[in-house]
Amino acid sequence: MVLLDVRDLLVDPGAARKVTLEERFEELGTELARVPGEQPVRMDVLLESVVEGIEVSGPLSGRVAYRCARCLKPFDRDFRLEVREVFAAEAADDDDEYPITEGHIDLEPMVRDTVVLAMPFSPLCREDCRGLCERCGGDRNLGECTCGPEVDPRWMILDELQLDD
Repeated sequence: MVLLDVRDLLVDPGAARKVTLEERFEELGTELARVPGEQPVRMDVLLESVVEGIEVSGPLSGRVAYRCARCLKPFDRDFRLEVREVFAAEAADDDDEYPITEGHIDLEPMVRDTVVLAMPFSPLCREDCRGLCERCGGDRNLGECTCGPEVDPRWMILDELQLDD
């Protein structure tokens, strides 16, 4: 949880406060992309008191560890994402707003939603990644595969056919 006390902002409409945090999140990611637990996510956000509640806006930045969807090699890339979300006292589960609970907001769900939704479904180490050989598992980026041509077993009987000239 990344709890921030916003009671001072709730009683002062139009008030704002800049917050800079670096937090570590466990299990932030997907099967092929994740923010390592030892890597912090930096938040430079502005908290503003608005009619609906508290608007949180600003950049999130950090580093994501990926595994290529084609060749399975690990690689890292930095990310920088902009957020603009509203936290409301009357937020329901089906709202597009995050809740304010007893004068506090929890930034963790917002960070998780923003970072995970921005991660690619099939990350590639490079655009022209050739992937792995489907038969031997060799990395085709390192050179041509040494497997022979694939033979369809349905046609093997024709190799035995002897034709008279």
